[in-house]
Amino acid sequence: MPLSPTKDPQLVLLRHGETEWSRSGQHTGRTDIPLTPAGVEQARRAGATLAEYRFERVLSSPLQRAWRTAELAGYADAEPDEDLAEWDYGPVDGRTAKDVGEQLGREFLIFEDGVRFLPPDPEHGDGRPGETLEQVAARAARVVQRAEETLRGGGDVLVVSHGHLLRVLVTAWLGIDPRLGSRFELGTAAISMLGYGHHLRTVEGWNLPPSP
Repeated sequence: MPLSPTKDPQLVLLRHGETEWSRSGQHTGRTDIPLTPAGVEQARRAGATLAEYRFERVLSSPLQRAWRTAELAGYADAEPDEDLAEWDYGPVDGRTAKDVGEQLGREFLIFEDGVRFLPPDPEHGDGRPGETLEQVAARAARVVQRAEETLRGGGDVLVVSHGHLLRVLVTAWLGIDPRLGSRFELGTAAISMLGYGHHLRTVEGWNLPPSP
């Protein structure tokens, strides 16, 4: 069933569809991998779910799993926005939380631990140290600021991006500690709606799967 827009403007978030690494639980930062066939179908269904919206502006991560999701959902003219790229995981890229936890000897919690405490690993990532959570949060805040330029004019905005980036973005929207992004689970091709209530930024819907 399609989602219906509200009378007040909304910032709508769409996570990209399934990839091989999202299915296996591997952290996928700047590694640019495609959607699986299931992810392609998820993206098409997300487009059908959002068919009643008339977005004034559509922004997308430039990584292929996101912009392909935008294209398949019917938004081939999405504006690429580097600030919407996924968290640069550096040495954690391509690794599962279980794998990193075994190296640490305890559970790995990325919103608490970050990624820069690990030395560069020639088998993972590209040698970069990765981003801090604060750097990711700064990017997310810039996206919110740009989106609000359109929202204040009464238009809806769609953002197509990645799991952790969008979980940080909702904390930027609410003005809360970015570490609380750990509390906002987000599935592949899930749709979320951010809006306003009583002059406050609010969450109007979260982690909604695309219509079957």
